[in-house]
Amino acid sequence: MRLSFADVIRVGGAGLRTRPLRVVLSALGIAIGIAAMISVVGISTSSRAQLDRQLSVLGTNLLSVGPGKSFFGDASHLPATAPAMVARIGPVTSVSSTGRIASARVYRTDRIPTTETGGIAVLAASPSLLSTVGGTVATGSWLGTGSAPAVVLGSRAAALLGVAPGLLVWLGGHWFTVTGILAPAPLAPELDSAALITWSVATDVLDFDGYPTTIYTRAREDAVTAVAGVLAATANPSAPNEVQVSRPSDALAARAAFDEAFTGLLLGLGAVALLVGGVGVANTMVISVLERRAEIGLRRALGARRAQIRLQFLTESLLLSLLGGVAGALLGFLVTVVYSALRSWPAVVPLWALGGGLLATLLIGGLAGLYPAVRAARLSPTVALSS
Repeated sequence: MRLSFADVIRVGGAGLRTRPLRVVLSALGIAIGIAAMISVVGISTSSRAQLDRQLSVLGTNLLSVGPGKSFFGDASHLPATAPAMVARIGPVTSVSSTGRIASARVYRTDRIPTTETGGIAVLAASPSLLSTVGGTVATGSWLGTGSAPAVVLGSRAAALLGVAPGLLVWLGGHWFTVTGILAPAPLAPELDSAALITWSVATDVLDFDGYPTTIYTRAREDAVTAVAGVLAATANPSAPNEVQVSRPSDALAARAAFDEAFTGLLLGLGAVALLVGGVGVANTMVISVLERRAEIGLRRALGARRAQIRLQFLTESLLLSLLGGVAGALLGFLVTVVYSALRSWPAVVPLWALGGGLLATLLIGGLAGLYPAVRAARLSPTVALSS
């Protein structure tokens, strides 16, 4: 007698329904492995999607210019006219700069010891800085053009000082009013730990020397490489070898490459968990064969062929693995969605990851159930009934 597909599923499922606790514990191992693999892929893909979203908004055409070292290893500086010279490059669309005021420190009050700087840099900033680097003010307002002692804090600097717009901070021996706090700047992370003041106030109040320490340059997308090639010679014609040119978006791309390598490691750990789950399924099926020898013998005595017994136990193993795979896929999907929501990322789970996870469970289930199925089919009716 031939068994239909529905009969095969019904007979295989009957063996699972009689041992629900064992089935759940065995499927749990598979579920953990699949959930780990899918959530790792989903979180990594969501992170890359967020990076692509950031770069599409911020652009990849930002270049930064800074002073390097002289031939003798001494610290050099950019000419005060460097921003104006860079602005003359044809494909350049915007230029802004910051200048570090090394002698100035910023504190919550004038009672803080001078040694406790918190790593906050005091920078003179061009009015167009935010539009050039793609930064935004989270609260308050950006610096004005007047001579009032006003300061805008980066996100990390504001958190370290514990201040909000409208409060005063002690900066360079003078009281400055906090007018705004910046949102994190992905393409200019150095601004997150900085206190920004206007160029004129830095010069008049803090004796700033006027040398820019970083020049931010936006160029046309089709001319970024060409502009990067002439920036050093343009910024400091007398010593182009003492100029460093970088592309901030490359740092984000490098971070994505690191995340991808780390994802590979986590996928390997997920595969190990899946393998352990497969061993658990094989163990469950072997015990099932030993416990159901009488059932096997009775079915053989009633006319069931070896192939049908083998198919029954192989189907049971596949259903057990598929149960764990489906549960793991749902769990991995939920983990990705929740984690992405907490980080304000777009939740992306590739279909190939879900499909590959389910195929992996079927493969594991087939391999895990192959030996128990063959062992069950080899039992003779007389030996099985007498045991």
